[in-house]
Amino acid sequence: MDLLVGVPTQNNAKTVGEVVQAIRLGLLKFFPRERVVIVNPDGGSKDSTRDVIAAASINDVQRSSDLYALRTLHCISTVYDGGSGTEVALRAILAAAELLRAKACTIVSPESINITPDWIERLLRPVYRDNFDLVTPLYRRHKFDGLLLRNLVYPMTRALYAKRVREPYAVEFAFSGRLGSHLLEQQIWDQAAGGVGTEMRVTLAAIAGDFRLGQTFLGTKQHLDRGSADLVPAMRQTVGTLFWSLEPNFQLWSASRATESIPTFGAESELTAEPIRVNRKRLYQLFSSGVSELEPVLRSILSPQTLTEIQAIAKLGEDDFRYSHELWVKTAYEFAASYHKSVINRDHIIQALAPLYRGKVYTFLLENREASADEIEAHVEALCLTFERMKPYLLDLWNARE
Repeated sequence: MDLLVGVPTQNNAKTVGEVVQAIRLGLLKFFPRERVVIVNPDGGSKDSTRDVIAAASINDVQRSSDLYALRTLHCISTVYDGGSGTEVALRAILAAAELLRAKACTIVSPESINITPDWIERLLRPVYRDNFDLVTPLYRRHKFDGLLLRNLVYPMTRALYAKRVREPYAVEFAFSGRLGSHLLEQQIWDQAAGGVGTEMRVTLAAIAGDFRLGQTFLGTKQHLDRGSADLVPAMRQTVGTLFWSLEPNFQLWSASRATESIPTFGAESELTAEPIRVNRKRLYQLFSSGVSELEPVLRSILSPQTLTEIQAIAKLGEDDFRYSHELWVKTAYEFAASYHKSVINRDHIIQALAPLYRGKVYTFLLENREASADEIEAHVEALCLTFERMKPYLLDLWNARE
Protein backbone atom coordinates (compact mmCIF):
# COMPACT_ATOMS: atom_id res chain seq x y z
CA MET A 1 0.00 0.00 0.00
CA ASP A 2 1.29 3.45 -0.88
CA LEU A 3 -1.00 5.80 1.05
CA LEU A 4 -3.38 5.48 3.99
CA VAL A 5 -5.79 8.15 5.22
CA GLY A 6 -7.27 7.69 8.68
CA VAL A 7 -10.56 9.33 9.67
CA PRO A 8 -11.45 8.48 13.29
CA THR A 9 -15.10 9.13 14.09
CA GLN A 10 -17.64 9.16 16.85
CA ASN A 11 -21.06 10.67 16.11
CA ASN A 12 -19.85 12.89 13.25
CA ALA A 13 -22.66 12.30 10.77
CA LYS A 14 -23.19 16.05 10.23
CA THR A 15 -19.68 16.70 8.96
CA VAL A 16 -17.88 13.50 7.99
CA GLY A 17 -19.50 13.05 4.55
CA GLU A 18 -18.15 16.36 3.30
CA VAL A 19 -14.73 15.59 4.79
CA VAL A 20 -14.47 12.16 3.15
CA GLN A 21 -15.46 13.55 -0.24
CA ALA A 22 -12.75 16.22 0.02
CA ILE A 23 -10.24 13.52 0.92
CA ARG A 24 -11.22 11.42 -2.08
CA LEU A 25 -11.04 14.39 -4.39
CA GLY A 26 -7.55 15.19 -3.09
CA LEU A 27 -6.41 11.62 -3.63
CA LEU A 28 -7.81 11.53 -7.16
CA LYS A 29 -6.28 14.87 -8.06
CA PHE A 30 -2.80 14.47 -6.59
CA PHE A 31 -2.22 10.71 -6.23
CA PRO A 32 -4.10 9.01 -9.11
CA ARG A 33 -1.49 6.27 -9.60
CA GLU A 34 -0.98 5.33 -5.96
CA ARG A 35 -2.55 2.43 -4.10
CA VAL A 36 -4.74 4.12 -1.52
CA VAL A 37 -7.03 3.18 1.36
CA ILE A 38 -9.22 5.27 3.64
CA VAL A 39 -9.55 3.71 7.10
CA ASN A 40 -12.39 4.79 9.38
CA PRO A 41 -12.16 3.48 12.94
CA ASP A 42 -15.44 4.39 14.59
CA GLY A 43 -15.92 4.61 18.35
CA GLY A 44 -19.44 3.21 18.37
CA SER A 45 -21.36 6.10 16.83
CA LYS A 46 -25.04 6.23 17.76
CA ASP A 47 -25.93 8.40 14.78
CA SER A 48 -25.59 7.62 11.05
CA THR A 49 -21.85 8.32 10.80
CA ARG A 50 -20.94 4.96 9.28
CA ASP A 51 -23.87 5.10 6.84
CA VAL A 52 -22.74 8.52 5.67
CA ILE A 53 -19.23 7.24 5.03
CA ALA A 54 -20.56 4.24 3.14
CA ALA A 55 -22.79 6.48 1.02
CA ALA A 56 -19.96 8.85 0.08
CA SER A 57 -19.43 7.40 -3.36
CA ILE A 58 -16.20 7.79 -5.29
CA ASN A 59 -18.34 7.88 -8.44
CA ASP A 60 -19.92 11.14 -7.27
CA VAL A 61 -16.47 12.68 -6.89
CA GLN A 62 -15.39 11.50 -10.33
CA ARG A 63 -18.51 12.81 -12.06
CA SER A 64 -18.22 16.23 -10.46
CA SER A 65 -14.49 16.65 -11.04
CA ASP A 66 -13.60 14.74 -14.22
CA LEU A 67 -10.82 13.05 -12.25
CA TYR A 68 -10.19 9.32 -12.37
CA ALA A 69 -8.03 7.00 -10.32
CA LEU A 70 -5.79 4.54 -12.13
CA ARG A 71 -6.09 2.17 -9.17
CA THR A 72 -8.93 1.11 -6.88
CA LEU A 73 -9.55 3.48 -3.97
CA HIS A 74 -10.59 1.41 -0.98
CA CYS A 75 -12.58 2.64 2.02
CA ILE A 76 -12.79 0.51 5.17
CA SER A 77 -15.02 1.39 8.13
CA THR A 78 -14.97 -0.61 11.34
CA VAL A 79 -16.09 -0.26 14.94
CA TYR A 80 -13.32 -0.76 17.46
CA ASP A 81 -13.46 -2.08 21.01
CA GLY A 82 -11.86 -0.49 24.02
CA GLY A 83 -13.74 2.76 24.45
CA SER A 84 -14.14 5.92 22.46
CA GLY A 85 -10.82 7.64 23.20
CA THR A 86 -8.72 8.99 20.37
CA GLU A 87 -5.78 6.85 21.48
CA VAL A 88 -7.73 3.68 20.59
CA ALA A 89 -8.61 5.03 17.16
CA LEU A 90 -5.06 6.17 16.45
CA ARG A 91 -3.63 2.85 17.52
CA ALA A 92 -6.05 1.08 15.18
CA ILE A 93 -4.90 3.30 12.30
CA LEU A 94 -1.23 2.69 13.12
CA ALA A 95 -1.85 -1.06 13.23
CA ALA A 96 -3.62 -0.94 9.85
CA ALA A 97 -0.77 1.08 8.36
CA GLU A 98 1.80 -1.43 9.56
CA LEU A 99 -0.27 -4.40 8.38
CA LEU A 100 -0.66 -2.85 4.93
CA ARG A 101 2.93 -1.58 4.88
CA ALA A 102 1.75 1.89 3.96
CA LYS A 103 4.56 4.25 2.99
CA ALA A 104 2.80 7.46 4.04
CA CYS A 105 -0.25 8.04 6.20
CA THR A 106 -2.31 11.00 7.31
CA ILE A 107 -4.96 11.57 9.96
CA VAL A 108 -7.85 13.93 9.20
CA SER A 109 -10.40 15.14 11.73
CA PRO A 110 -14.04 14.41 10.79
CA GLU A 111 -14.91 17.92 12.01
CA SER A 112 -12.62 19.73 9.54
CA ILE A 113 -15.44 20.99 7.34
CA ASN A 114 -13.14 23.66 5.89
CA ILE A 115 -10.86 20.99 4.41
CA THR A 116 -9.88 21.37 0.77
CA PRO A 117 -8.43 18.67 -1.51
CA ASP A 118 -5.09 20.48 -1.32
CA TRP A 119 -4.79 19.49 2.33
CA ILE A 120 -4.22 15.87 1.33
CA GLU A 121 -1.39 16.79 -1.02
CA ARG A 122 0.22 19.20 1.47
CA LEU A 123 0.18 16.64 4.26
CA LEU A 124 1.15 13.50 2.36
CA ARG A 125 3.64 14.74 -0.24
CA PRO A 126 6.48 15.65 2.19
CA VAL A 127 6.24 12.16 3.70
CA TYR A 128 5.65 10.19 0.50
CA ARG A 129 8.00 12.05 -1.83
CA ASP A 130 10.51 13.82 0.44
CA ASN A 131 11.05 11.24 3.21
CA PHE A 132 9.79 13.24 6.17
CA ASP A 133 8.57 11.20 9.14
CA LEU A 134 6.10 13.59 10.75
CA VAL A 135 4.37 16.56 9.16
CA THR A 136 2.26 18.75 11.42
CA PRO A 137 -0.11 21.48 10.22
CA LEU A 138 0.06 25.25 10.26
CA TYR A 139 -3.15 27.23 10.06
CA ARG A 140 -4.44 30.68 9.29
CA ARG A 141 -5.97 31.64 12.61
CA HIS A 142 -8.17 34.40 13.86
CA LYS A 143 -6.43 37.03 15.90
CA PHE A 144 -7.49 35.64 19.26
CA ASP A 145 -7.82 31.95 18.39
CA GLY A 146 -5.36 29.35 19.68
CA LEU A 147 -4.67 31.20 22.94
CA LEU A 148 -3.58 28.13 24.91
CA LEU A 149 -1.26 27.19 22.07
CA ARG A 150 0.36 30.63 21.85
CA ASN A 151 0.61 31.40 25.54
CA LEU A 152 1.81 28.06 26.89
CA VAL A 153 1.88 24.91 24.76
CA TYR A 154 4.08 26.11 21.88
CA PRO A 155 6.50 28.29 23.90
CA MET A 156 7.11 25.68 26.59
CA THR A 157 7.39 22.73 24.19
CA ARG A 158 9.81 24.72 22.04
CA ALA A 159 11.95 25.75 25.00
CA LEU A 160 12.22 22.25 26.47
CA TYR A 161 12.49 20.11 23.33
CA ALA A 162 14.38 22.67 21.17
CA LYS A 163 12.16 22.16 18.10
CA ARG A 164 9.98 24.95 16.75
CA VAL A 165 6.88 22.87 16.08
CA ARG A 166 4.11 25.45 15.97
CA GLU A 167 1.26 22.95 16.41
CA PRO A 168 2.57 20.18 18.71
CA TYR A 169 -1.02 19.10 19.40
CA ALA A 170 -2.54 18.53 15.96
CA VAL A 171 -5.74 16.80 14.90
CA GLU A 172 -4.42 16.65 11.32
CA PHE A 173 -0.94 15.29 10.67
CA ALA A 174 0.96 12.91 8.39
CA PHE A 175 3.53 10.28 9.30
CA SER A 176 5.76 7.71 7.67
CA GLY A 177 5.35 3.98 7.98
CA ARG A 178 8.68 3.96 9.83
CA LEU A 179 7.41 6.36 12.48
CA GLY A 180 4.09 4.51 12.70
CA SER A 181 5.85 1.23 13.52
CA HIS A 182 8.03 3.04 16.06
CA LEU A 183 4.99 4.52 17.79
CA LEU A 184 3.34 1.13 18.16
CA GLU A 185 6.38 -0.02 20.14
CA GLN A 186 6.47 2.99 22.48
CA GLN A 187 5.09 3.19 26.00
CA ILE A 188 2.75 6.04 25.17
CA TRP A 189 -0.57 4.22 25.20
CA ASP A 190 -1.15 3.05 28.75
CA GLN A 191 0.42 5.57 31.07
CA ALA A 192 -0.21 8.12 33.78
CA ALA A 193 -1.54 10.72 31.37
CA GLY A 194 -4.79 8.79 31.49
CA GLY A 195 -5.09 8.12 27.79
CA VAL A 196 -5.47 11.78 26.82
CA GLY A 197 -3.29 13.92 24.59
CA THR A 198 -2.55 11.17 22.10
CA GLU A 199 -1.83 13.57 19.26
CA MET A 200 0.71 15.48 21.32
CA ARG A 201 2.33 12.27 22.51
CA VAL A 202 2.92 11.43 18.84
CA THR A 203 4.76 14.73 18.30
CA LEU A 204 6.86 14.34 21.44
CA ALA A 205 7.73 10.72 20.59
CA ALA A 206 8.86 11.80 17.10
CA ILE A 207 11.08 14.49 18.61
CA ALA A 208 12.52 12.11 21.21
CA GLY A 209 13.18 9.49 18.52
CA ASP A 210 15.03 12.02 16.35
CA PHE A 211 12.69 11.52 13.41
CA ARG A 212 12.62 13.98 10.53
CA LEU A 213 10.02 16.69 11.22
CA GLY A 214 8.29 19.12 8.91
CA GLN A 215 5.24 21.36 8.99
CA THR A 216 2.89 22.44 6.23
CA PHE A 217 0.45 25.32 5.85
CA LEU A 218 -3.14 24.17 5.33
CA GLY A 219 -5.07 27.42 5.41
CA THR A 220 -7.93 28.54 7.63
CA LYS A 221 -8.39 26.74 10.90
CA GLN A 222 -12.05 26.12 11.63
CA HIS A 223 -12.89 27.70 14.97
CA LEU A 224 -15.27 25.62 17.05
CA ASP A 225 -16.52 27.57 20.02
CA ARG A 226 -16.79 24.90 22.68
CA GLY A 227 -16.89 27.35 25.59
CA SER A 228 -14.66 27.93 28.58
CA ALA A 229 -15.93 24.74 30.22
CA ASP A 230 -13.62 22.82 27.90
CA LEU A 231 -10.46 24.58 29.12
CA VAL A 232 -9.48 21.97 31.71
CA PRO A 233 -9.91 19.01 29.29
CA ALA A 234 -7.84 20.93 26.73
CA MET A 235 -5.13 21.52 29.34
CA ARG A 236 -5.13 17.84 30.29
CA GLN A 237 -4.57 16.90 26.64
CA THR A 238 -1.78 19.40 26.06
CA VAL A 239 -0.16 20.74 29.22
CA GLY A 240 -0.75 17.53 31.18
CA THR A 241 0.78 15.47 28.38
CA LEU A 242 3.76 17.84 28.16
CA PHE A 243 4.34 17.65 31.91
CA TRP A 244 4.05 13.86 31.84
CA SER A 245 6.61 13.59 29.02
CA LEU A 246 9.35 15.31 30.98
CA GLU A 247 10.13 12.30 33.17
CA PRO A 248 10.86 9.69 30.47
CA ASN A 249 12.61 12.31 28.32
CA PHE A 250 14.68 14.01 31.01
CA GLN A 251 18.04 13.35 29.32
CA LEU A 252 16.76 14.94 26.12
CA TRP A 253 15.17 18.15 27.39
CA SER A 254 17.63 18.81 30.21
CA ALA A 255 20.51 19.16 27.73
CA SER A 256 21.55 22.67 26.81
CA ARG A 257 20.65 23.21 23.14
CA ALA A 258 19.58 26.09 20.97
CA THR A 259 16.10 25.72 19.50
CA GLU A 260 15.96 24.59 15.88
CA SER A 261 13.60 25.59 13.12
CA ILE A 262 12.08 22.75 11.15
CA PRO A 263 11.39 22.71 7.38
CA THR A 264 8.18 24.54 6.61
CA PHE A 265 6.07 24.27 3.46
CA GLY A 266 4.10 27.46 2.93
CA ALA A 267 3.55 30.23 5.46
CA GLU A 268 4.93 29.62 8.95
CA SER A 269 2.17 31.61 10.60
CA GLU A 270 -0.73 33.66 9.33
CA LEU A 271 -3.21 35.60 11.42
CA THR A 272 -6.36 37.42 10.46
CA ALA A 273 -7.37 40.67 12.09
CA GLU A 274 -10.95 39.52 12.56
CA PRO A 275 -11.35 39.09 16.32
CA ILE A 276 -13.09 36.32 18.18
CA ARG A 277 -15.40 37.54 20.91
CA VAL A 278 -13.81 36.84 24.27
CA ASN A 279 -15.22 38.01 27.59
CA ARG A 280 -12.12 39.66 29.05
CA LYS A 281 -13.91 40.75 32.22
CA ARG A 282 -14.96 37.17 32.91
CA LEU A 283 -11.37 35.96 32.48
CA TYR A 284 -10.17 38.54 34.98
CA GLN A 285 -12.87 37.56 37.49
CA LEU A 286 -12.08 33.84 37.17
CA PHE A 287 -8.38 34.57 37.72
CA SER A 288 -8.97 36.69 40.83
CA SER A 289 -11.49 34.32 42.40
CA GLY A 290 -9.32 31.31 41.54
CA VAL A 291 -6.26 32.79 43.26
CA SER A 292 -8.31 33.41 46.39
CA GLU A 293 -10.26 30.16 46.49
CA LEU A 294 -7.32 27.91 45.57
CA GLU A 295 -4.78 29.50 47.93
CA PRO A 296 -4.12 26.27 49.93
CA VAL A 297 -3.64 24.31 46.70
CA LEU A 298 -1.44 26.97 45.11
CA ARG A 299 0.65 27.14 48.28
CA SER A 300 1.54 23.47 47.85
CA ILE A 301 2.50 23.96 44.19
CA LEU A 302 4.17 27.38 43.95
CA SER A 303 7.14 28.89 45.74
CA PRO A 304 6.24 31.48 48.41
CA GLN A 305 7.70 34.29 46.30
CA THR A 306 5.77 33.35 43.15
CA LEU A 307 2.52 32.94 45.05
CA THR A 308 3.03 36.34 46.72
CA GLU A 309 3.58 37.99 43.33
CA ILE A 310 0.45 36.37 41.89
CA GLN A 311 -1.63 37.40 44.89
CA ALA A 312 -0.33 40.96 44.50
CA ILE A 313 -1.39 41.28 40.85
CA ALA A 314 -4.76 39.67 41.69
CA LYS A 315 -5.51 42.75 43.79
CA LEU A 316 -4.90 45.16 40.91
CA GLY A 317 -7.74 46.73 38.96
CA GLU A 318 -8.54 45.49 35.48
CA ASP A 319 -6.78 48.35 33.73
CA ASP A 320 -3.60 48.03 35.81
CA PHE A 321 -3.42 44.23 35.78
CA ARG A 322 -0.45 42.62 34.04
CA TYR A 323 0.79 39.02 34.24
CA SER A 324 4.38 39.47 33.03
CA HIS A 325 6.24 36.96 30.88
CA GLU A 326 8.75 36.27 33.66
CA LEU A 327 6.10 35.60 36.29
CA TRP A 328 4.12 33.41 33.90
CA VAL A 329 7.18 31.32 33.01
CA LYS A 330 8.06 30.91 36.69
CA THR A 331 4.46 29.79 37.29
CA ALA A 332 4.52 27.23 34.46
CA TYR A 333 7.89 25.80 35.46
CA GLU A 334 6.93 25.53 39.13
CA PHE A 335 3.75 23.70 38.13
CA ALA A 336 5.81 21.32 35.97
CA ALA A 337 8.22 20.59 38.82
CA SER A 338 5.36 20.05 41.28
CA TYR A 339 3.71 17.70 38.77
CA HIS A 340 6.99 15.75 38.60
CA LYS A 341 7.15 15.49 42.39
CA SER A 342 3.41 14.76 42.71
CA VAL A 343 3.04 17.24 45.56
CA ILE A 344 -0.72 16.69 45.23
CA ASN A 345 -2.89 14.71 42.82
CA ARG A 346 -1.49 15.42 39.36
CA ASP A 347 -4.84 16.11 37.78
CA HIS A 348 -5.56 18.64 40.52
CA ILE A 349 -2.31 20.38 39.57
CA ILE A 350 -3.51 20.77 35.99
CA GLN A 351 -6.89 22.04 37.18
CA ALA A 352 -5.24 24.58 39.48
CA LEU A 353 -3.27 26.02 36.56
CA ALA A 354 -6.46 26.93 34.68
CA PRO A 355 -7.37 30.14 36.59
CA LEU A 356 -3.77 31.38 36.42
CA TYR A 357 -3.71 30.74 32.69
CA ARG A 358 -6.86 32.85 32.39
CA GLY A 359 -4.95 35.70 34.01
CA LYS A 360 -2.19 35.40 31.44
CA VAL A 361 -4.74 35.30 28.60
CA TYR A 362 -6.42 38.41 29.99
CA THR A 363 -3.05 40.19 29.76
CA PHE A 364 -2.51 38.89 26.21
CA LEU A 365 -5.90 40.19 25.10
CA LEU A 366 -5.40 43.52 26.82
CA GLU A 367 -1.95 44.10 25.35
CA ASN A 368 -2.96 43.03 21.85
CA ARG A 369 -6.30 44.81 21.46
CA GLU A 370 -4.96 46.97 18.63
CA ALA A 371 -1.99 44.81 17.63
CA SER A 372 -1.34 43.76 14.05
CA ALA A 373 -0.59 40.17 13.10
CA ASP A 374 3.15 40.95 13.03
CA GLU A 375 3.00 42.55 16.47
CA ILE A 376 1.18 39.55 17.93
CA GLU A 377 3.79 37.24 16.43
CA ALA A 378 6.52 39.39 18.00
CA HIS A 379 4.83 39.12 21.40
CA VAL A 380 4.61 35.32 21.10
CA GLU A 381 8.29 35.18 20.12
CA ALA A 382 9.21 37.27 23.17
CA LEU A 383 7.38 34.78 25.40
CA CYS A 384 9.17 31.87 23.70
CA LEU A 385 12.55 33.48 24.35
CA THR A 386 11.62 34.01 28.01
CA PHE A 387 10.78 30.31 28.36
CA GLU A 388 14.12 29.45 26.77
CA ARG A 389 16.13 31.90 28.90
CA MET A 390 14.55 30.66 32.13
CA LYS A 391 14.87 26.93 31.39
CA PRO A 392 17.68 26.55 34.00
CA TYR A 393 15.09 27.59 36.60
CA LEU A 394 13.07 24.45 35.84
CA LEU A 395 16.18 22.29 36.08
CA ASP A 396 16.99 23.75 39.50
CA LEU A 397 13.45 23.03 40.67
CA TRP A 398 13.52 19.54 39.15
CA ASN A 399 16.75 18.56 40.88
CA ALA A 400 15.97 20.18 44.24
CA ARG A 401 15.09 17.92 47.11
CA GLU A 402 11.47 17.91 48.13
